[in-house]
Amino acid sequence: MRFLPLFVLGYCLHAQTGENVLLVVNKNVPLSRQIADYYRPRRSVPVNNVCTIDTTGEEEIQWRVYEEQVERPIGDCLKNTGLVDKVLYIVTTMGVPLKVDGPGARQFSERASVDSELALLYSKLKGARYSRMGGVPNPFFMRRDAPFRHPAFPIYLVTRLAAYDLADVKAMIDRSLQARNRGKFVIDLQSEKDEPGNDWLRTAAMLLPAERVVLDETTRPLYNQTGVIGYASWGSNDDHRTQRWLHFEWLPGAIAAEFVSTSARTFERPPDTWAPGSNWDDKSRYFAGSPQGLVADLIHEGATGASGNTYEPFLTACVRPDYLLPAYQQGRNLAESYYLSLVYLSWQSVIVGDPLCALKP
Repeated sequence: MRFLPLFVLGYCLHAQTGENVLLVVNKNVPLSRQIADYYRPRRSVPVNNVCTIDTTGEEEIQWRVYEEQVERPIGDCLKNTGLVDKVLYIVTTMGVPLKVDGPGARQFSERASVDSELALLYSKLKGARYSRMGGVPNPFFMRRDAPFRHPAFPIYLVTRLAAYDLADVKAMIDRSLQARNRGKFVIDLQSEKDEPGNDWLRTAAMLLPAERVVLDETTRPLYNQTGVIGYASWGSNDDHRTQRWLHFEWLPGAIAAEFVSTSARTFERPPDTWAPGSNWDDKSRYFAGSPQGLVADLIHEGATGASGNTYEPFLTACVRPDYLLPAYQQGRNLAESYYLSLVYLSWQSVIVGDPLCALKP
């Protein structure tokens, strides 16, 4: 028997607009400005909601650079324009630093993604202080029946407009404006793994309309799917996956999540001959310090949104598809769907896409 969801969205979903977005631009990277100039008019983001910072174009930075050249000027933008409470979403553009290096290991690491760290900025502007070590519990996690607003949820939802190049980012933005609630959700387990992730994938399938789900529990990876609006899998951590490209037909508005540790480690484009893998001992598969797949591949192939990680988040801190996909299918926008699926902030996650993207009827 197929079980129906035990929850009902008991509120009217508020259609947020560009007035709720702060768009962050790195003045030293022309691509950052080009992306902002393309996105801003298409989502009617007010000029006062564009925050220009002066920082390096390097993807990896140290904490001092993050605090002085990224977090502080963005906080000043919000305060000086009176937007601290009105802004709900911060959108970073390609060219804004991606990740912060730091000491420590495993769950005690001080490494973080810039975007996940920026999510705490709302609380910091209200006087909160946080340790750099480890993740901070996300107050919006699992809150699928609550509207996202301030001060009920004292965080910003941060997404990134980034891909391999300007053409890919523009195409991603265009697809977000064309999103419709149609197509199928492809959920691909790796049956040989006795992991909680497989349970989350199965639960996601149960919570979605049965006629719109493709669920595969075999060892055979799914390729060549058509009409895809949502996708979740183990990505390059699936030992049986041998192809870099999925060769999906992605519908406008399609989103994806994979249980892959370092898929947002870089947005530099690897050689066409590169192929990711799950074997860390095979150095021939390495690109940018890891053999694992890259989230930008999903965007290049046609996805409108995707999640990845800059360093090692561990499985428990990856995006949970059992919250992500049902929320998105039921009308949540991209940013809210991803963030209610994340256990921790100030950690490794990067959410790629337009935060306002939502599936229209």
